[in-house]
Amino acid sequence: MTILGIETSCDDTSCAVVAVDKTGGTVLSNVVSSQIKTHKKYGGIVPELAARHHLENINFVLTEALKVAKSKKQEIDAVTVTEGPGLIGSLLVGTTTAQAISSIMKIPIAGINHIEGHIFANFLRTSEHRNPNLSRWDFGTSITPPFMAMIVSGGHTDLILVKNWGNYKILGRTRDDAVGEVFDKIAKFLGLGYPGGPIIDKLAKKGNYKKINFPRPYMPDSWDFSFSGLKTAVINYVREHPDTKKSGRLYDLCASFQQSCADVLVKKTVLACKKFNIKKIALGGGVSANSLLRSDFIKKCDEESIKLFMPAPIFCTDNAAMIASAGYFKLKKRGICGAINPSANLELSNW
Repeated sequence: MTILGIETSCDDTSCAVVAVDKTGGTVLSNVVSSQIKTHKKYGGIVPELAARHHLENINFVLTEALKVAKSKKQEIDAVTVTEGPGLIGSLLVGTTTAQAISSIMKIPIAGINHIEGHIFANFLRTSEHRNPNLSRWDFGTSITPPFMAMIVSGGHTDLILVKNWGNYKILGRTRDDAVGEVFDKIAKFLGLGYPGGPIIDKLAKKGNYKKINFPRPYMPDSWDFSFSGLKTAVINYVREHPDTKKSGRLYDLCASFQQSCADVLVKKTVLACKKFNIKKIALGGGVSANSLLRSDFIKKCDEESIKLFMPAPIFCTDNAAMIASAGYFKLKKRGICGAINPSANLELSNW
């Protein structure tokens, strides 16, 4: 089954063509038009500008995705699109495009929750993922429910028990800033640039995480997360040590902050696995590309005999291939999926 995926939930315009079967999805193309240069000078996403650029880019990205995949329009069996959560102006560009394609070509359409897209990114592979000697944490098609999903990005920190395909139980969410949002805000405060995650990850490699003992907001009586206090602790430390940004202490600060985030995410996810007797973890979201988080999850899962699945880094950030992957499973289970209703605050719901 060949699926066209469209993702425009935030600031990346993406279209992908994915050939999917029961063992996973082979990405024939995954074209992403980034708006980082546009929003970088503002230190964050400007919704109106994002929607405008999606409108300008969508036709070019769609054409390029079909060209790279060497696919003709009549070879597409279905179209899937992110219908939320996200910026409503951005979502409307993608959903309107997908509905037009579905209507003109008379093919099925499926609306996908952005969060479940990140979950199903774990089923994607490209040509470099066909090596049978790949380590299990790079890609695995053997993941089947039930499993625990940890979705970490600029807008989400969600701990989800995936009971079956399209059957979810949200255990915990962030009560304030998402972990990726905290990375961006701290990077902005330090004047490091945008987006903050990759920058802090790079600087942290030069530092010693033991130098600064930042708090670990475990919230032991809840599966929820809260990183605003950690953000405040980092800001207060910099204010108390004004030479931080001009000395090697900056590397130690980035390493110590990043370690605090990783400790909380890994510990709570593994504890949830033990509580619900789950032996598999799937990561997703832009922050799941963080090198420390990946290595810490690998180490802990090895210790606890838990199978770990992580998307290739190119599929961690927002992309249309993950939307096509999720769409395959949804269409297979439900067939006709009904009308598309874009929503900025779309809740993750069962199929």
